[in-house]
Amino acid sequence: MYDSMNYISAATLVMAIGLIWLGTLRNPLRAGWLLIREFGTNRKFLGLFALMAAILLFNRYELQIEAAMHVKQDFTPWVFGIEGHFVQHLQQFFHSPYITPVSVFFYVVVFQSLLIAMLGIFAADGNKAFLMAACIAVFINYAVAIPFYLFFPVNEVWSFPPSGTSFYMLEVFPKFEQAYRPLSGINNCFPSLHTSISITMLVLGIRSGNPRLALMTLVSAVIIIFSIFYLGIHWLTDSVAGTLLGLLAASAGIYWGRRLAHPKQQQVKPIVSDL
Repeated sequence: MYDSMNYISAATLVMAIGLIWLGTLRNPLRAGWLLIREFGTNRKFLGLFALMAAILLFNRYELQIEAAMHVKQDFTPWVFGIEGHFVQHLQQFFHSPYITPVSVFFYVVVFQSLLIAMLGIFAADGNKAFLMAACIAVFINYAVAIPFYLFFPVNEVWSFPPSGTSFYMLEVFPKFEQAYRPLSGINNCFPSLHTSISITMLVLGIRSGNPRLALMTLVSAVIIIFSIFYLGIHWLTDSVAGTLLGLLAASAGIYWGRRLAHPKQQQVKPIVSDL
């Protein structure tokens, strides 16, 4: 599965289909059709989806922009000074050949699969407000995080020798640096987008009224947030910032999603005669 990004993309698609089925208990193909239909019938959703896609595309070029800026600051020692060896202690306590593959699978595959599946589930449920809320929330997450990646670089924990941590990702995904690294810079740690978007999906799942989606997002968030420490990627500081960002993005997304889906209609008050 981890030999190339093509295999990972295929696994992501299969996982997303399975998650849509779990979240709706209906034919995933119908959910996909309903999602596609939204693009043609819901201009607001189409615009928000395009906005989300644009920020995701911009994020792919963030590393090139960062390289062109020649940013030399490194705030990693400052973060290490705040929390010390928290990640190292967690790694040493939990390290197991059984835990590592699960952590890598959730970090690499489930994270993006659930985001895709969530859109399909909202479309299948006819939940237009949360369909738009998800797009808005993802946009906010990246729009806030990217400036930090450009101007507040923090290196991954394993790459900072004083932390004493190991990069367990390579035990399962030995080609990570060649295949996945171009999508995620080694100094793009603060805030943790894996944390913020997991928290965003959790809030959306709970508040959507779909109990199966709520459970799926809860399990995913717990395992992914554990995995970012266990694999030696993120600092606790990154995750705390990511949690706050995720809560903010989800709340704003739900607020504006509901307003766009159910705009307040001006009510004309009848004129009451005194006669």
